[in-house]
Amino acid sequence: MPVSLTTDDPPEAVWKALADGWRYADWVVGAKAIRDVDAGFPAPGTKLYHRFGVGRFTIDDSTVVEEVEEPRRIVLRARARPAGVARVIVELEPTPDGGTEIHMDEYPTSGVAKAVDNPLLRGAVAARNLEALRRLKNLAAEVHGD
Repeated sequence: MPVSLTTDDPPEAVWKALADGWRYADWVVGAKAIRDVDAGFPAPGTKLYHRFGVGRFTIDDSTVVEEVEEPRRIVLRARARPAGVARVIVELEPTPDGGTEIHMDEYPTSGVAKAVDNPLLRGAVAARNLEALRRLKNLAAEVHGD
């Protein structure tokens, strides 16, 4: 289920936050830490290596960049196995007043998450992603110097 949020910061500021793989744990809900980031991130095929989880239950896995259109769009394949793999699309749309409309969509592509995909789970993911966009908005403001 797609979610959107508007920020006063320009797409370049939001993109700068998105392009810093080391900062993903600052805005991705559930990400505990970034363990490493490939040189050249966010070029297609590069990865960031994360620790994901709740409480003491954590999983070490990775996320790969599938597509990138700087500074407008990034598509990620986020892995949190055995829970599953998801495709995450973040799009930045400039607003007439110089801000950015940030759109995010996520859907499971394999694993348990795909097997149990349902409207209730999609609603929970949408709520989590809306919080992620709030955090990304704050990070973009920090990057932009607001």
